[in-house]
Amino acid sequence: QLQASGGGLVQAGGSLRLSCVASGRTLSTYVMGWFRQAPGKEREFVASSSWSGSSTYYADSVKGRFTISRDNAKNTVYLQMNSLKPEDAAVYYCAASLLVTVVAGDYDYWGQGTQVTVSS
Repeated sequence: QLQASGGGLVQAGGSLRLSCVASGRTLSTYVMGWFRQAPGKEREFVASSSWSGSSTYYADSVKGRFTISRDNAKNTVYLQMNSLKPEDAAVYYCAASLLVTVVAGDYDYWGQGTQVTVSS
């Protein structure tokens, strides 16, 4: 199971750090991703990290502002979000896949989501 946390209300330009902890399963062999879904929109890819953390991928909309990282010893993946914009507001989900992919359907395990609200 994946448990995401760290969401909240922040002003535009602010920062949040999301965490995703795995229980009952080790994350070290999985590609870990973050996705988000705003009301009325499709779930979209945000960022992903290879199992070692040496390779990361970002959606163009968050490049330079968000950073994904992982601590396999703690079975945790993070998403540091800086310079937040109102359009970043969404429910953020962590997910695990055996594939290096940006496609939500290729992820096998999902957290429950954490709400991020950005006020302008």
